[in-house]
Amino acid sequence: MPQVRVGDIHDLPTIRRFEAAGFRAWPATSISYDGTWLIRLTASHPSRRLNSINPLDPSDDRNLEERIARAGRRFDTYGRPLTFRISPLAAPRLSHHLDDQGWSICGESIVMCLQLEDSIVEEAMHQIPLKDMNRFITAALKVRGHDAGLRPGLSEVISSIEPEAGLFVLEHLDQAVATAICVHDRDLAGLFEIATGEAHRGQGYARRVLLSSLKWAHLRGARIAWLQVEAGNEVALRLYRSLGFAEVYRYHYRQPAEH
Repeated sequence: MPQVRVGDIHDLPTIRRFEAAGFRAWPATSISYDGTWLIRLTASHPSRRLNSINPLDPSDDRNLEERIARAGRRFDTYGRPLTFRISPLAAPRLSHHLDDQGWSICGESIVMCLQLEDSIVEEAMHQIPLKDMNRFITAALKVRGHDAGLRPGLSEVISSIEPEAGLFVLEHLDQAVATAICVHDRDLAGLFEIATGEAHRGQGYARRVLLSSLKWAHLRGARIAWLQVEAGNEVALRLYRSLGFAEVYRYHYRQPAEH
């Protein structure tokens, strides 16, 4: 892969590569296409990332009303709100159409990347990923303060990851304080489920678990680390920028006004 041109929203091949890596690393249970719109639905988990329409070609803007109505019926069968995930790969005319229809904009996220070098991870603690997925999920739900009802859905998603996935939990005094999933996909290392327990934030645990997971992936050949973070999460953004991550592009979600 050539050097990533950070922040160049016109570098569509790079954006397509990160988008494809994200779909592989965090798979939905149902996938279908309408033209170049990738429709992802997951009955067991409510996240927008797993339940959204993902346009993948800026030139695909035909029959918008008909296709949106068709997708809406499909989302209704899953009991999910109709949701578009709008990246630089979406047709501008689609966004204008949604504006005209009064669709709301929510959940802006930033995709960031880092060129992995030995110097970045050489001081990181060696950590062996967990083999016990149930133990990881217990830790992830606890650290995030999420309801145990999400366990089946999170288990299904993690079980479906096709590239090699490392599950990392950092413990302090025998309790989980930080988690991360690192998905090693050829020369890419994607980071997911990055979290620190509320009582343990600001103590360097997230940095430690991130660097350990990146060291694991780097030793397996990963040369580019990437992640997605909510644009309003200033604490996380400060951490990622301090490690050298830089913005590549942004995406946001759109839903009908009634949602």
